[in-house]
Amino acid sequence: MIRSLRARILVASALWTLGLLGVMHFTMFFLATLYPGLQRVRLHSLLVFALACMLAGFLYLRSGLSRFSDLRARLTAVREGHEHRIEGVYPTEIQPLVNELNALLAHREEAVRRALAKAGDLAHGLKTPLAVIAHESDRLGDSAAVIRQQIERMQRQIDFHLAHARAAGSAATLGARSSISESVDALIRTLQRLHADRGLTIDARVSPSHALRVQREDLDEMLGNLLDNACKWAKSRIAVGSMVNGERIVITVDDDGPGLDPALREAVLQRGVRADEAAPGTGFGLAIVRDLAEVYGGSIALATSPLGGVSARLELPASLWSGGL
Repeated sequence: MIRSLRARILVASALWTLGLLGVMHFTMFFLATLYPGLQRVRLHSLLVFALACMLAGFLYLRSGLSRFSDLRARLTAVREGHEHRIEGVYPTEIQPLVNELNALLAHREEAVRRALAKAGDLAHGLKTPLAVIAHESDRLGDSAAVIRQQIERMQRQIDFHLAHARAAGSAATLGARSSISESVDALIRTLQRLHADRGLTIDARVSPSHALRVQREDLDEMLGNLLDNACKWAKSRIAVGSMVNGERIVITVDDDGPGLDPALREAVLQRGVRADEAAPGTGFGLAIVRDLAEVYGGSIALATSPLGGVSARLELPASLWSGGL
């Protein structure tokens, strides 16, 4: 079995040409039988013409196949870091592949840039809390509460930036797939134990066939923050659902809490902002959800819930392998 595309095309061209020569020879023989005058035609001249056409065809084919060698050389240059893109114009059968490869390269380059930027944010975000801790540690005593507060702030900064940096790399990984129902079920079990004394009811209506093109750790991070936030504000009931929206899946988390002023819905998605300063937390939960969703090409929005509280709408790209999509 011939594996080389070049060899296969050449062999196919040769076979096609031989077939045409055979048809042409049969046609000339048939015409010569009907019209004896054609016997004076010098068949060897016709054969020379046919061979010349074969040679021209092979040369033209070789010129076309040389683009494959050029593509391989440019891919090698990209792999070795000499180039960032595959430059050049290729035949119509190859150009779509080249365009997809360039899009993939651009996506990975952006993922690395995001990861490096977030690593820098992490280092910068830790400077102030660490400086406060270093200063207060000299006095201790009544400063214990301040130290605990700064440690908590530092921990949330670490969680926020590292989660974003991890997702930036995860989003560039091909083949990521996570089941929504598996993530939701595991989180509900954990949250019901944590809030057992409040008697909260968490109703999950998520199709087992719904899956996202997201790493499981990042899906748990996003849903965990949304469900934890709903548990903090809910009076007695929380509802989780999912539905297909084209090539995306929308996950909704509703609670029957006091709700949120529409003017604050966009603000609470920013890092460090809380709807109520008396509530527990540091204001990074929803910001983490927003940033992670954007890394994966998704979005998060807040609205009024049918239950009376807040409805969080998380939209993410569906996995191509999801059943029933």
